[in-house]
Amino acid sequence: MRSVTYELAASLDAYIADPAGGVDWLFDDGNDYGLADFMTTIDTVIMGRTTYEFGLKHGMKGYEGVTNYVASTTLDPEEHPWVTVVSEGVSDLVAELREGDGKGIWLVGGGRLFRTLLSAGVVDRVSVAVHPILLGRGIPLLPEHPERTPLELEYVQEYESGLVRLAYRVLRGG
Repeated sequence: MRSVTYELAASLDAYIADPAGGVDWLFDDGNDYGLADFMTTIDTVIMGRTTYEFGLKHGMKGYEGVTNYVASTTLDPEEHPWVTVVSEGVSDLVAELREGDGKGIWLVGGGRLFRTLLSAGVVDRVSVAVHPILLGRGIPLLPEHPERTPLELEYVQEYESGLVRLAYRVLRGG
């Protein structure tokens, strides 16, 4: 079975972006903090519309060398032929992808999409690069989630910059 990982960066107070969606607070010091290694373990990316549109604004039409899915009820698939737009049944799609052959699946950005897929039981791992900054407000790592979800620590990686990477396995039935 393929694994679905919610891999992202967050502030210490658990925001993934500032209130305007900005991420200028993320480190840009030349260290990729394990992202290049992570990219070798996946062949599929699933993102929400907001994350996708943020990438488009910055000249990115998805991730190269992998299959890209965008969960959106508003995007016209014909206007975005370089990605597969999923307008309904995203949880069912992810469950189907998990059962297929291939490498891991990266759930990138999008706290609302994460909440939906976590509730559907199709997220296997949460990996957060915690930046040593308190934003005070912004877009939360996880919008309100109605269920308690137990996690098991897989590893902690500390960096000289103060960034800490935490990886957890999602425990089922808990």
